[in-house]
Amino acid sequence: MQTATNPPRSPDDRAPGRGHRAVRIAEGLTLRRPRPEDARAHAELLGHPGVQPSLLQVPFTSELLWQERFSKVPDTNSGELQLLAFDGERLLGSAGLHAVGPQVRRRHAMALGIGVHPDAHGRGVGSALMDALMRQADDWLGVLRIELTVFADNARAIRLYERFGFEHEGRLRGYALRDGRYVDALTMARLHPQPPVIGRAAA
Repeated sequence: MQTATNPPRSPDDRAPGRGHRAVRIAEGLTLRRPRPEDARAHAELLGHPGVQPSLLQVPFTSELLWQERFSKVPDTNSGELQLLAFDGERLLGSAGLHAVGPQVRRRHAMALGIGVHPDAHGRGVGSALMDALMRQADDWLGVLRIELTVFADNARAIRLYERFGFEHEGRLRGYALRDGRYVDALTMARLHPQPPVIGRAAA
């Protein structure tokens, strides 16, 4: 999977969560927050037979559900971020950072989820989405821990997570029902590689 070109490093350009503006990160590939009119394409992506079995989505994903979610004004104070990856007008991938729960003692942690259309495998879509979310978490949110679960036989996704610093933490036996069988999942997590520090005052 190719490495996407990194976006500019100014705060306005590096924070993909600013408004609905699209950020061009590679040839023909842009990232932006979702809009209500993306609901149908997003439902089709998550319901694709090459995507849905790797997620915890059920078949016949609801377009109205995603339209309702995408119509809400994002709560930027929560730190949550959903990003969509497009080639022109075609949706190729979706990924997000989400709170792990309401517990105040887990404010340092967030959960990650991602899905990429099979036709886009090998084009750097997953890498571009992961890179944007890691930058947001590390440089703007100060997230100490990002965690996820992935089905144990999803080798492509596991390799992607490992490249971005996620480490294996455990195996969940019979984690979820998939196509009539209970399958295992792996728990993985990434700790902030360089936690923020207070900068020195100018002499």
